[in-house]
Parts: sequence; structure tokens; C-alpha cells
Amino acid sequence: MESSSSQTPKTPGPSHWLMHVPIPLFAMVMGITGLGLAWRKAHHVLGLPAVIGETLLVLGATLFVGITLLYITKAMRHFDEVQAEFRHPIRVNFFPTFSISLLLLGIAALEHWPALSLVLWAVGTTLHFIGTVYVMGRWIHHSHEINMINPAWFIPVVGNLLVPVGGVPLGFVETSWFFFSIGMIFWVILFTIVFYRIVFHNPLPAKFLPTLFILIAPPAVGMIGYMGLMGHEVDMLARMLVYVGLFITVLNVSLASQFLKVPFFVSWWAYTFPLAAMSIATLEYLDVMKGIGLTLVAGAVLTLTTFVILAVLVRTTAALLTGKLFVPD
Repeated sequence: MESSSSQTPKTPGPSHWLMHVPIPLFAMVMGITGLGLAWRKAHHVLGLPAVIGETLLVLGATLFVGITLLYITKAMRHFDEVQAEFRHPIRVNFFPTFSISLLLLGIAALEHWPALSLVLWAVGTTLHFIGTVYVMGRWIHHSHEINMINPAWFIPVVGNLLVPVGGVPLGFVETSWFFFSIGMIFWVILFTIVFYRIVFHNPLPAKFLPTLFILIAPPAVGMIGYMGLMGHEVDMLARMLVYVGLFITVLNVSLASQFLKVPFFVSWWAYTFPLAAMSIATLEYLDVMKGIGLTLVAGAVLTLTTFVILAVLVRTTAALLTGKLFVPD
């Protein structure tokens, strides 16, 4: 006769879900912090309440600490799972979301704590450089099928374009030009490859459809960084970047019916930071150029960004509470 203990199913312990904490979770920090920076900019440009942006930035910092501790715990208990993500041809591109989060928090801290901002920016820039070299090295030395490529490959590039946003006001102008140049050149190269893959090969799997929004990020972040490098003067390149970003935003919004069919995945957070960056870029442009039309555009993008991020946050919270957030792929 079997013992009762052998008949009773074991309840999964904390480690059961811990091993499935994904590195793309840092995209939450990018989205929330990016939205906070957008609302802070809206406070300066449109006179909207400052408390909204500052609250979101505190939330972003809190999420960063929490997710970092969570992932460190995963690494300590399930290092093989971390290695598997690191070796994965798609997941490896999400590791730079950690350094991008540091860069964003450094930008957020600049207004109130310049010393902290310098530390966060320096650590984030160093880690992102190392991550960029490593990931691009993998691209070169490993074989890849065209269907492995998706817009997530832009993530290391976007971080390089973000460096000047904090670097210029901190006094690192030449360093900022170095990273900006890398980001711009490789954005053009990757955009050609990724767009070719999207148009001429099999459609992206449903899980990766939200990554199409990442196409917005390089021109949007590039415009913000370029404005800083050029002393916040608008020239031809600044115009091109902001308008290309707006066009890709409109293109993605026009495909809303397709995105609404996608079940919830952590990849939904790919919607968030690119929209936040586009919101900041339009507000930066409005700050210099003025005009009722630009005010309406900037307000519309900020409203869309806020709505999307709140919706994704609600769905993420629901998945967490129902035990569906940290599950096997």
C-alpha cells in the first residue's frame, strides 16, 4: 500500500517559478522610467503636473531594484537557466536592457542628484559597451537563420543612442559622440536586415509581434541624443529622425487590430519604451519649434503612451497575481 505522502502531489516551491524569471523583464523598468521622463518633459513644456512624472520615476527605480534582486536570486539558484538565456539567439539581445535601465535611471537622477546620475551613467555606459561588443561578436561568429532575426536585435543599438542624453549634460561630449555614431550606423544596417526579414520571410511569431514597436526606438532615441549633442538646435537630421519615428509609430498604430490578437506575454513590454521615447522626442521638438499642431501631436503621443503602458502594467499585474507571469516559454 502506497503511503499518503507518495499520493499527495508536491506543491511547487518558490524556485519553481524563480527559474522562469526572464531577462526581458527589465523592459518594464525601461517602459515605466521612460514614461516618467516623458511626463517630466511634459511638465516643463506643457505645464502638466510634475508629480506624475516624479512618481513614475520612483516606481521605475523601485522596479529596477526588485527585478535586479529577483534575477540575482535566479542566477544563484538556477545559473543554468541564466546561461540558457545568455546562449539563446534572441534572448541574448535582451541582456542590454539592464544597462539601458541604468542609463535611464541616470538621466532621471540628473535633475536632483547629479553625483548619483554620474555613477549610474558611468556604470550603465560601461556595461552597455561590453554588452554591445559581446552581442555583436555573437552575430559575427555564430551562424543565424534569417527567421531568428527580429526587432529585438535593435536593443543593443538603442542603448548606444541613449548614452548622449545623460553624457552631454554630465560633460562627456566626445564619449557621447562615440556611442551616438555607433548607434546611428548600426541602426541603418540593422533596419535594412530586419525590414527585409519582415517583408520577404515568414511572419513574426505572435509572441514577437510586439517587438515591431522597437522599430520606433532608434529614430526617437537618436533624435533626443542628437538634440543634446547639437545644443538643442533643430536641423535637417533632427527633423528626419523625429518624423521617421512618427511615421513608424503611425504605421504600428494602423496595425492595432493585429496586435490586439496577441495573447499576453512579457514581450508586451516591447510596446512601452519605444512609445515613451517617441513621446519625449516630440516634446523635445515642440520645445524648440512651438506651434499648435506640434502641441496636438505631442499631446496625442503622450496620451497614447500613457494608455498603452497602463494597460500593459494592468495585464502584467493580473498575470503575476494568477501565477501566469513566470512560466516556461
